[in-house]
Amino acid sequence: MYLHPVILSGGSGTRLWPLSREQYPKQLLALTGDETMLQQTATRLSGFTGALQVASESIVVCNEEYRFITAEQMRAAGCPSHHIILEPVGRNTAPALTLAALTVQREFGEGVLLVMPADHVIRDIEAFHRAVALGLDAAVEGAMVTFGIVPERAEIGYGYIRIGDETAPGVHDVSAFVEKPDADTAAQYLASGDYLWNSGLFMVRSDVWLKAIGHFNPEMLAACSAGIDAETRDADFVRVGREAFEACPSDSIDYAVMERLAQTPELGIPPRVVPMSVGWSDVGAWDALWALAERDDAGNSARGDVLLEATRDTLVHATSRMVACLGVEDLVIVETADAVMVARKASTQDVKKIVARLKAEKRPQAFAHRKIHRPWGCYDAIDGGGRFQVKRIEVKPGASLSLQMHHHRAEHWVVVRGTAKVTRGEETFLLTENQSTYIPLGVTHRLENPGKLTLEIIEVQSGSYLGEDDIVRFEDTYGRR
Repeated sequence: MYLHPVILSGGSGTRLWPLSREQYPKQLLALTGDETMLQQTATRLSGFTGALQVASESIVVCNEEYRFITAEQMRAAGCPSHHIILEPVGRNTAPALTLAALTVQREFGEGVLLVMPADHVIRDIEAFHRAVALGLDAAVEGAMVTFGIVPERAEIGYGYIRIGDETAPGVHDVSAFVEKPDADTAAQYLASGDYLWNSGLFMVRSDVWLKAIGHFNPEMLAACSAGIDAETRDADFVRVGREAFEACPSDSIDYAVMERLAQTPELGIPPRVVPMSVGWSDVGAWDALWALAERDDAGNSARGDVLLEATRDTLVHATSRMVACLGVEDLVIVETADAVMVARKASTQDVKKIVARLKAEKRPQAFAHRKIHRPWGCYDAIDGGGRFQVKRIEVKPGASLSLQMHHHRAEHWVVVRGTAKVTRGEETFLLTENQSTYIPLGVTHRLENPGKLTLEIIEVQSGSYLGEDDIVRFEDTYGRR
């Protein structure tokens, strides 16, 4: 039996807009260091020594929209996985864990699942390892274990767990789960010492979870089982059957199972909690990131090209240009290539209202950044007008775009760096720096990078329609249609 890390990477992180977008959510961002939050999660069990050996590959459950960048970030972190489960639609955390448990049962027979959201920060890894080791015996013996954070303040943004008797060193019974409190109640919880923040981290045997979900929500188990039975494999990806999974109820691990276990002792799955102080944060909004960040003597946290003058208690995140602040305080200022947000720290929980308006107006800033990642590299739409668009395209060494054709646009390519292998109709030829070519409307073409350096080109599109859906693919290395 192994300890299997299960990384839940399906969140959207709307309160961290404009950096976090629906197709590039916060777990894919490097918010607290050089590694992204997904990469930090993937390496979180490195060096763990406990009763069980950690499986060599994590199970990742994520949205199909950002599967390629997820796989690439896992590889870059030294944690490649052949078990990246793609949800065709979002159904919350309980179905995601059910898919992972079914996968472990099928691939390994049995195992203990350590469920970790990909968008959390844990500063003290050694303390986290100690907490996991404390709860592991209980999980092996058939309990469902959660991890509660010893509260540092009277927080109203988290749910709470009331701890019961100690059942083993460092492991407690769960007395109750409590919804997010008001300020006075939160202060009482903090003063009592009997309450922990609900972290959203869980540990449970795969067969125990399936028994529990089968008891409390048989429709969910049936839909997930049918989705796994109908799965298809594509490189590192496990594509869950869409029709079956769309019928799955949506629910969280807490509501679907964890909170019901204490009222169902006849099921024989006791709920347990391990208290821990590990420097945890769910980085739910920009004010939480400011609290985590290193700050100067004036309480400012700056990242990117930032100039501060007479500024206090302010977070500034610049990604593409210089941001200057003069005579301001208690603000969050976030700059990206296509959007700038300015808010008081006390208002950052309401950023999701801005995202909701953008979605209602179908503004692209709600869904994706100007720079779009693809399995072969990325492109940045740097300019555009009524009948033209200019892109900066990067192709990774050895990678290639699909063999494709456009009905409504022609393209001009100029090589800025590297070597390009171009297929144009029946021709195939090489281009080097400062050379260019023209792809007429309706002509089959492909761009490849045969070299060892990143290929950079400038592409100028012209035509009556320039949308990304004007692509007819004939061949594609990555299985896209």
